[in-house]
Amino acid sequence: MSTHEEKLSILAEMISFARVDNTLKKVEYNFLLGVADQLGIDKATFDSLFHKEVERILPKSQADRILQFHRLVLLMNVDKDQRMAELNKLHSIGMRMGLSPAAIDQVLSVMHQYPDNVVPPEVLLDIFRASYN
Repeated sequence: MSTHEEKLSILAEMISFARVDNTLKKVEYNFLLGVADQLGIDKATFDSLFHKEVERILPKSQADRILQFHRLVLLMNVDKDQRMAELNKLHSIGMRMGLSPAAIDQVLSVMHQYPDNVVPPEVLLDIFRASYN
């Protein structure tokens, strides 16, 4: 399980990603708050992340990196308003996390085949498994 600092880093990265278009919609905030709740981070701590810098910690395992990438894909699509800046930022984050460029591209391509662009977790995992074999 991630440490408290790692959880804050996950949320800080997601907040930064949500703000790539210089706005934060209520649906995005609510999604982020839900992730914070799943991670065991209280609302006050979560809200403080909008106003302070947090050390960025790269998820240690490949599985955790893929999970974070999936969260970001879901966040990007939660408002049903996908922009090129978001796609570029997501691609950049995936690369920084050491994910396969081919897998990143494939996920971003196939997401349009699913309702609300939500790639099922098993499909996403299959894409990354295939790219690492």
